[in-house]
Amino acid sequence: MDPKWLQWAKALESIAQNGLTFAHDPFDRDRYTQLQRITAEIVSSNSDADFAKVLELFQQEQGYATPKVDVRAAVFRADEILMVCEREDGLWSLPGGYADVGEPPSQVAVREILEETGYSTKAVRLLAVYDRDLRDHPPQLFHTYKIFLQCELLDENPKPETDSAGAAFYPLGKLPPLSLTRVTEAEITRMFDHLHDPSLPADFD
Repeated sequence: MDPKWLQWAKALESIAQNGLTFAHDPFDRDRYTQLQRITAEIVSSNSDADFAKVLELFQQEQGYATPKVDVRAAVFRADEILMVCEREDGLWSLPGGYADVGEPPSQVAVREILEETGYSTKAVRLLAVYDRDLRDHPPQLFHTYKIFLQCELLDENPKPETDSAGAAFYPLGKLPPLSLTRVTEAEITRMFDHLHDPSLPADFD
């Protein structure tokens, strides 16, 4: 769960963004702009984030404020799960990333797997839709929903060129160091629960 100050900051930023989207009166727009700057000051004062960078991130968000969507893929081979080493932090995650506009979740998963691991797959089952803030991830500036899809291998011979720093299959008891901003051990454990009991319904929240 995010700290209270970050929960408040997210709420204030969404109010400011929505206000700047719909307000036409110049005085109202000025007030929402001030609120956005104050929110950026709250974030920078309570973290290591630079005020100017936080404000720039806020200003880049346009339109009605909604959660972002992070799609992750669970690809199994026997009793092992496919994982990727992230170039950004050298830690490991399930293949995936933020969804692009106009791209269905299944296509996001299949594309990310191919780009990050070289494996061709197909999406076969929805496993979970989680609110990131409720799943013990480190705090993050924007509210995010996480979609987990099970995907099946179509080819055992991956292409060699990938966007990640490495890819490998791991059993649940021997997971590599995890990139906790992207995935937690509890989430991976739940993916294995679905593997072992296909009758389980998809998780949510």
